[in-house]
Amino acid sequence: MGSHERWTRLLEALGERGRIEVGEAADLLGVSAATVRRDMEELARQQLLTRTRGGAVVTGVAYDLPLRYKAARQADEKHRIARAAAALVPPGAVVGLTGGTTTSEVARELAVRADLAGRGAATALTIVTNAVNIANELAVRPYVKTVVTGGVARPNSYELTGPLASATLRAVSLDYAILGVDAVDPRFGAATHDEGEADANRAMAERAQRVVVAADATKLGRRAFARVCDTAEISVLITDREAPEETVEEFTAQGVEVHRV
Repeated sequence: MGSHERWTRLLEALGERGRIEVGEAADLLGVSAATVRRDMEELARQQLLTRTRGGAVVTGVAYDLPLRYKAARQADEKHRIARAAAALVPPGAVVGLTGGTTTSEVARELAVRADLAGRGAATALTIVTNAVNIANELAVRPYVKTVVTGGVARPNSYELTGPLASATLRAVSLDYAILGVDAVDPRFGAATHDEGEADANRAMAERAQRVVVAADATKLGRRAFARVCDTAEISVLITDREAPEETVEEFTAQGVEVHRV
């Protein structure tokens, strides 16, 4: 297991438990206590946990991990979901992309689609995003017109939020909005942990003809602090094959088209 994966698993365990001892973490990760201590020191240096005598406790960001640590979770599922989401988009469409690990994968899938790249310098797709990492990857593609909102950057997700971001999004018209969320529940809809992020995502969803939520099964049936949109506003939910049948049926009963990939 590499250091990146160890750190991700350690932060996840810490987020669930609130505190963890060195011995517990060593057993969980299958590594030596000395390795755990080094990992904890490095994560403390990054201000992602607080060291204690014999272990560590959470800091405020442990519940909303930075994007670089989220990327390792459910990686295979996210790749399949991203491919399925990208396949929904026809050439010439105007697509909104929020930030997040899954939507970043969607952007990469769109960037390498042969039917888009084959158009050379002609605009094959317009992407509107408030995620600076997505904009950075797509800006070098001459066949993709990349529109970036203004706003204040969130360090955890690379998303631009605030009044500038929301105002830009409410001034455009989208064919598709592909949303990355922290939770999506049949009763309570789609949500994120951060209210500023939710406001920008909500503005994007409101301006789209079709709203696509890309979320792996671990996010289904869960609630988060800030609502993005109601379930009735979701056109398509793309998730993985681990999604519970009962939960899927609850979504389809409300008119949501569910793809398990």
